[in-house]
Amino acid sequence: MTHFFRRIPVFYLYLLPVFICLCWAGSCRPPLPDDDMLHFSYLIDDGDTTMYIMDTKLDILFDTVFTSIGSVTRHFLVHNTSNKEITIKSIYLAGGNQSMYSINVNGISGTSFKNVTIAKKDSIFVFVKVNINPLNQNNPFLVTDSIVFLTGSQQQNVKLLAYGQDARYIVADQGPEGLRYKVVAGEHETVTWTKDRPYVVYGWATIDSTGTLIIEPGTRIYFHNNSGLWAYRYSNLEVNGTLTEPVLFRGDRLEHWFDEDYNQWNRIWINEGANVNINYAIITNAFIGVQVDPLPDEDGITVTSNSLVKIENTIIKNTKNSGVLSRFLNLEMTNCLVINNGGCGLQLECGQYKMKHLTVANYFCQSERKVPACYVSNKISDPAYKDIPPYDIDAKFQNCIIYGSYPKDNKIKSEAVVYKDKGADVKAVFQNCLVRSEEASPYFEDCVRNEDPMFTDKDKNDRDKRDFTLQSSSPAIGKGKDIGVFLDILGNPRNNPPDIGAYQFVR
Repeated sequence: MTHFFRRIPVFYLYLLPVFICLCWAGSCRPPLPDDDMLHFSYLIDDGDTTMYIMDTKLDILFDTVFTSIGSVTRHFLVHNTSNKEITIKSIYLAGGNQSMYSINVNGISGTSFKNVTIAKKDSIFVFVKVNINPLNQNNPFLVTDSIVFLTGSQQQNVKLLAYGQDARYIVADQGPEGLRYKVVAGEHETVTWTKDRPYVVYGWATIDSTGTLIIEPGTRIYFHNNSGLWAYRYSNLEVNGTLTEPVLFRGDRLEHWFDEDYNQWNRIWINEGANVNINYAIITNAFIGVQVDPLPDEDGITVTSNSLVKIENTIIKNTKNSGVLSRFLNLEMTNCLVINNGGCGLQLECGQYKMKHLTVANYFCQSERKVPACYVSNKISDPAYKDIPPYDIDAKFQNCIIYGSYPKDNKIKSEAVVYKDKGADVKAVFQNCLVRSEEASPYFEDCVRNEDPMFTDKDKNDRDKRDFTLQSSSPAIGKGKDIGVFLDILGNPRNNPPDIGAYQFVR
């Protein structure tokens, strides 16, 4: 072997390593794409990761779309990865003019496009929407189509898939600008909403005085921007959800990224004299979850003690402002979860309150929270009510978790704050509660203070899947007092003594 290398000129010996590297690189390099083959890129966002994916095939999926209402616009890019200009002979919707989809190619809307040129190593945008016609059926139905790309000898398809859902639409038809409403239950009228189709509300769905609205288990109610449900003075509202079929109140944009929009609709608003029972409901992504207060008029505010609002086994979450805002009236809550609120979880000002087995856990992170998870006061904090004098408040909390993630440099020193103004009485007590508070309080009685409740998973990226049940090491276990609430929010029997909060730990 040594004699062989001696016969090769030194110049070729220097070239030999280069030749070997070129051969190796040539054998390992992936094949170049077909010059006529287009590549598509699109955004993947599953709540945990966000990335662009490029491929020669693509499916565009839309979340459920209400019939007669257009979807959000989705987009993707069409790439020319070659080193020469490509002309796409034709781009068109396979469904043509009958398609429920609409497309826009590089800023031009239509159903078909001819001779679309993409420069080398360049790309174009394609935008897609879907508007689905009603089919008068209860179950969701699949609507498909495809965008066809003809390039040279290549035909490529981008598949389009969406589920359509027929709905009952409630559209405001009266009232002043900014407070447009539709009466859904008139005086002395009883109306029942059922689960067979969802309800989509534009404006305020209003229950008039002496009217009654009954909402059956499993009913889904979706509100457009700035819309809400309004239980007017002396009306009646019964939300009859169950553990397996809760009643859902949320915004009407169903695409998953709207789950991070905590101001999709306005609120459930309840006035004086109304009798309201809400059981097994999920109230999410509103500006305020539930607001209970008298309706001001030219005579000021009328306070009446003959109204009662009861909320049981209900989840109120992801609100831009407070989860529950109540003033002057009577409110009772049992086995409820109030979480992730930009304002207070509970903002209780004047009136009478009985709170049993609540979990109020505020880990709001979209902006800095400057108010406690629970605020109790005999004075209305809203500057619009500054001329209204203090009013008595009687608030009793039993077996409640009131916790949160207020920053250490914040002025908040307690997640349970009681404020007393001169001129009215404050009766407030937190019995057998687990409270985050750096300060002792005369309102705390047999409470667990400043101990982490040890929720199962409060930090999950998908906020809708966060778990506020208790771990086996939770200091809330067995620290409650028997107050006659025998089942938890999941229907589990409570021990004696019970656990603090909405959830009983189950081994």
